[in-house]
Amino acid sequence: MTERAPDSGRDLAAWMASYGPGLRRFFSRRANDADVDDLIQDVFMRLQSARHNAPIDNVERYLFTVARNVLVSRHRSQMARGGTLHDRLDDGFEIADDISPERIAIGREEYGRAIQAILNLPPRARAAFQFHRFENMTYQAIAIRMGISKESVKELMHRAIVRISQEMDACP
Repeated sequence: MTERAPDSGRDLAAWMASYGPGLRRFFSRRANDADVDDLIQDVFMRLQSARHNAPIDNVERYLFTVARNVLVSRHRSQMARGGTLHDRLDDGFEIADDISPERIAIGREEYGRAIQAILNLPPRARAAFQFHRFENMTYQAIAIRMGISKESVKELMHRAIVRISQEMDACP
């Protein structure tokens, strides 16, 4: 089914309502929260300007392709301006206090509990977790290495994270 670019503001508003939440999730994983609304607006502005061109065969694919291009453009623009060099420091920021022996002991205790929670995982979940978190392997690479599907890796990771967080929350 071919969807055409919107002929009126009402069609654009419908597309914004339909695809806006998905774009928000897409951008919130890849950009600062402060930039998400601007990025979404850029996508729909490009869609609005494209309505005079040829029909759009797959609206969702088109929007997410545009979203990726908007991210690339934003990144290039920030790099050209030295965007990370221009972040303003607030006068009211707090400097972290010195690391006390108590904080060191608490940190070591938390670290030990986290390691123990990982070691308590079932073997397959522990292996998937270690491959992903410690060896930076993708789910696809883990699936190939373990001889299972990518969806199985996702499920193992989910179980591992839930179990670790439950063990960490259970201890005082």
